Amino acid sequence: MNKIIIALLIIAGSFTAEAQEMIWETNVKKAIEVSNKTKKPLLMFFTGSDWCGWCIRLQKEVLKTPEFTKWAKENVVLVELDFPRRSNQTAEIKKQNNELQQAFGIQGFPTVVIANGTTKDGKVNFEGLGSTGYVAGGPAAWLAVANGFLKK
Repeated sequence: MNKIIIALLIIAGSFTAEAQEMIWETNVKKAIEVSNKTKKPLLMFFTGSDWCGWCIRLQKEVLKTPEFTKWAKENVVLVELDFPRRSNQTAEIKKQNNELQQAFGIQGFPTVVIANGTTKDGKVNFEGLGSTGYVAGGPAAWLAVANGFLKK
């Protein structure tokens, strides 16, 4: 019995460790610093996490899969720009997210923008590499689209 409990704890721990490996920044300036240090572009996920059905579906079918986790760790810095209806955000995060929504002309959710970002004299500048939303076909189909942006 003890061996079964220990085995279950080890398995649960490995799932937890894998889930913790993916870090989604919410502060874009901090994400740009990481991006510049690692020489990886930003993957900015514009989402309505608690109300947008397609956003939730993209999370479930792609963004929370082992394939995406492995790809993201190797290729991008993750940034979540959330527009929730039921959960609270700080005024600073709301302002940042609204400004980025305006800057990128985001009209629908989910939208994923891949871009390089720089900060100069306190101003943030972006070089867009591409944008997409939900892509049917699971992680392989979605990653094929994202990889096309990275090759530019």
